[in-house]
Amino acid sequence: MGEKKDYVRGFWAEGTPFIWFSGIAAVVLVLMVVGLVSLILANGMSQFWPASVAKVSLKNGSYLLGSVSDREKTSERDRILLRIANRDVNGLDFKWVESSAITKVEYPESVSVLERDEYGPMYGFINSLAEGESSVASSSPEFQNVLREKLRTVREKTASAKKLQATIDSEKKEVTAVEVRLRRLDEGEKANDPETLLEKAGLEKRRGVLLENLGTKLADEEKELERLKAEVEAPRLDVTLSDGSVAKVKLRKVLAVFNPNAMWFGAKFVHYMGNMASFITDWPRESNTEGGVYPAIFGTVMMVFIMVLICTPLGVLAALYMHEYARQGFLLSAIRLAVNNLAGVPSIVYGIFGLGFFVYMLGGGIDRLFFADKLPEPTYGTGGILWASLTLALLTVPVVVVSTMEGLSAVPRANRDGALALGSSKFQMIWNVVLPNAAPGILTGVILAVSRAAGEVAPLMITGVVKLVSAVPVDAVWPYVHMDRKFMHLGFHIYDVGFQSPNVEAAKPMVYTTAALLLLIVVALNALAILLRNKLRKKYMGSAL
Repeated sequence: MGEKKDYVRGFWAEGTPFIWFSGIAAVVLVLMVVGLVSLILANGMSQFWPASVAKVSLKNGSYLLGSVSDREKTSERDRILLRIANRDVNGLDFKWVESSAITKVEYPESVSVLERDEYGPMYGFINSLAEGESSVASSSPEFQNVLREKLRTVREKTASAKKLQATIDSEKKEVTAVEVRLRRLDEGEKANDPETLLEKAGLEKRRGVLLENLGTKLADEEKELERLKAEVEAPRLDVTLSDGSVAKVKLRKVLAVFNPNAMWFGAKFVHYMGNMASFITDWPRESNTEGGVYPAIFGTVMMVFIMVLICTPLGVLAALYMHEYARQGFLLSAIRLAVNNLAGVPSIVYGIFGLGFFVYMLGGGIDRLFFADKLPEPTYGTGGILWASLTLALLTVPVVVVSTMEGLSAVPRANRDGALALGSSKFQMIWNVVLPNAAPGILTGVILAVSRAAGEVAPLMITGVVKLVSAVPVDAVWPYVHMDRKFMHLGFHIYDVGFQSPNVEAAKPMVYTTAALLLLIVVALNALAILLRNKLRKKYMGSAL
């Protein structure tokens, strides 16, 4: 009996139950993370797979074409959710169908899926490819080759038309700028002043010269543009829909045509990989529920890099001063307490500060100094990627400061004394000994900052992020990097698609996919910083870090 009591006493005294509880808690946390990531990936990645399209025959003699999206089976009802597509015809993408109303479900190989640039996909049976008076029936052996070639030709001509339109707009840009200046002079308070009238005369003369020089060239280019538009408007597909009607779909609105029921696994996998690539490289469409997220990826990564470039030096310098130079006392303790408390301030508060200080005060001041001729239209006095990055830099500086100070504290005193004993100045000792040894701690702060900043949405909503942009902040137009431009962000994209979309069911896959992509980007950025930190740790192994 005494041995049993001693065993029980030793069991508790050694802390064995707490070790078990800690292990169980760790396993539960890992399972939760794995489950969450698996749920996101499973629901997101599945949208790229070309789902089979069912022909569902109903008791009333009609039939529906659609891919089975969900099923609800209870003791009271049994029904399936079909994505019937053809939103421009049906008015909706999804429809619940009671199992009791279904007589037969088939998967005919002749069913075609038309991916379109608007109204989502279209399901139906293609009758022919027509252009003018000529047409090629879908039953013809050469139909697939003709369709593939015609799609390629239409894409090329559409791209040429867009490029030519951009050229015409660029050539008209200077004329437009002169006309805008003339309009502002006419609407100004000094419209009748001699100086204003003289400037207007010069501008009108300049406009006449520009129009004369560009006249013939613009006429030829606009004529060519009209020809290209007419050529891409002509080809069309005649498609029989499930309600018996025939839709005439212009080929310029079609992105891809495929028959999922006739595709074998390898062909579906190739299509799947192509859809994934398009999702990363294409621009959004259909209120962001279709297409890709390239501008959101670009905006997220660029914002994080700008934020890191701002907050890392600021945080490291502040930590260096407080740890290495400032005198210990009440004031320093109060500053440290304030820095620690700043890490817990709600992010929306930083957003309000960024709007008031960066956007209105700094941005408005820049506009008044350098862009007065464009006022009242703001240039920097409105939200942009620069102000959003600065706001997030302020939000994450406390994290970098705390991590840097911990890294500086971990550098052995002997290393400092040894450097000073060899004749180094304090600055040389800090630069050559302390900072390299504290680099892993600094990078830990950067990792935490990236993780927090990449997922923040609230501050961005009032400092520069938007639903859709026409151009990313970096392009081939001078000055190449446009820090005043608004941008898209994956976190805001998730919010917008998930909670602002009028088509909830169609938006679900996009929400999961974008969440998976954001998670992947955060992991990639963190992995890069972790690899660098591990290299530094190996290099300074003897520093007890």
